[in-house]
Amino acid sequence: MPDQISVPFVDLARQFRALESDLTDAFREVGRSGIYILGDRLASFERAVAAFCGVRHAVGVADGSSALFLILKALGIGPGDEVITAPNSFIASASMIAATDAKVVFVDVAEDMNIDPALIEEALTPRTRAILPVHLTGRPAAMEPINEIARRHGLFVVEDAAQAIGARYQGRRVGGLGIAAGFSLHPLKNLGVYGDGGLITTDDDALAEKIIKLRNHGLENRERCAFWGYNSRLDPMQAAFAEIKLAHLDIWNARCREIAGIYRDRLRGLATVPEDQPQEECVYHNFIIRTDRRDALMAHLAANGVDTRIHYPIPLHLQEAARDLGYTEGSFPNTEANARHMISLPIYPELTDAEVDHVARSVISFFTGSELGSR
Repeated sequence: MPDQISVPFVDLARQFRALESDLTDAFREVGRSGIYILGDRLASFERAVAAFCGVRHAVGVADGSSALFLILKALGIGPGDEVITAPNSFIASASMIAATDAKVVFVDVAEDMNIDPALIEEALTPRTRAILPVHLTGRPAAMEPINEIARRHGLFVVEDAAQAIGARYQGRRVGGLGIAAGFSLHPLKNLGVYGDGGLITTDDDALAEKIIKLRNHGLENRERCAFWGYNSRLDPMQAAFAEIKLAHLDIWNARCREIAGIYRDRLRGLATVPEDQPQEECVYHNFIIRTDRRDALMAHLAANGVDTRIHYPIPLHLQEAARDLGYTEGSFPNTEANARHMISLPIYPELTDAEVDHVARSVISFFTGSELGSR
């Protein structure tokens, strides 16, 4: 008989229960302070996360989408400009470029499912202003060649690090590998809050100063507005929660890498699994395997109590929203093949060893036809 184990794809309440006392203390502290917009608790989190990422500045904003938008706006990107990114991300990576009225230009991905640096230069035009690599699944993009291309052509590099807080590339944390980086604090992310939240990091003093104004209506102070801005502030309550969680993040990310290692070792040879490279330290926001029997595997896993997802089933260039860009099916073969073959397995720090084992054995049983109880 199959094991009667149910493994949810995500279970956010487990983490809350582990931190409930600290979180409720923070809730009382912020609630009693009477300061619910900006303030010391937000500034404290910004200092802590800047130190964590190894950068001079961190700016809390309303969400991860706003983080990318505000960076692009602060860089002066707008109508007539082009920004290059990957077509296999969440919709926000491209939609925030479009929100500036710049043109989205896609480049296919490499084996690591991140933008392929070898294909970037052929996508450049005189209107290209920036490259926006996505550290998909918490795996850093190949930033060295991307930055070299940007240097040669005078382009900005903006990291979409929404899924990758804590990841390292050549020993450095993501968030300090371009002119600026946007992070998401959505509850599903490795560092998530209890609602929406976002974060921008940068080493550029002038850019940070502009973003701080942009997120708060363009205000220099209560009376003076330097330019038209936006309302995109991270609430101090969420910042207080995020700062508590930040102290645990390296441990949580290490657990995700441990789980990824178990999956990799046990499933290698049955499906295509992500292989870590020497220059990177992935934080495994998602663990994606690929197989041409994806749909049947998902059904088998569901029958055995294992919840799975697809990240993402429709590539960005094939979305209705992207029709005016002129791409068609076949434009980006690697991205499209991945969309047909990939499946995300459960991976989060609170998974028990028994649950991880059950997921692995369930996948193995599908490919080998063995009984689920055997190892």
